Amino acid sequence: MRRITIWLLSTVAAVVLLFSYRTSTMGAGESGAVAAGTDPSGGSWSGTDGGAGADPSAGGATTDGGTGDSGDSGTATGSVAQTRWGPVQVRITVSGGKITDVTAVQVPDGNRRDQEINDYAVPILRQEALAAQSARIDSVSGATVTSDGYRESLQSAIDAAHLG
Repeated sequence: MRRITIWLLSTVAAVVLLFSYRTSTMGAGESGAVAAGTDPSGGSWSGTDGGAGADPSAGGATTDGGTGDSGDSGTATGSVAQTRWGPVQVRITVSGGKITDVTAVQVPDGNRRDQEINDYAVPILRQEALAAQSARIDSVSGATVTSDGYRESLQSAIDAAHLG
């Protein structure tokens, strides 16, 4: 009976320690419970559409004209998605109403592990976005939080460019 009691107490202690362990990737001062959201300013569009003015009802701050019709060319920067590991923001380049390039403006880079993950994940997310021509892309395994932020900012940029 005494062995069972000791075994039970050690198991409970090990489980408590396991659940209270904080990984080094959580960063200083973070509890790991930071809510994801977007920058209230939304995305912005900078492009040309043959001289038409900005659409004041657009969700983002539109500059240099452009309403995102199929003949437009320019860039649109998505809003900043605040993830638990840091901000994620993308910029799209549009030509002829198609996304021709996606650039990660901001990704989490608080430590070496964040950099390793993003060096791997961001090129995959870029290729997925170019292939899909939308924000409906798969998450990259091991970079789920960054993938979610990437999709959120990408959708904001697509909305600012009035694509889709």
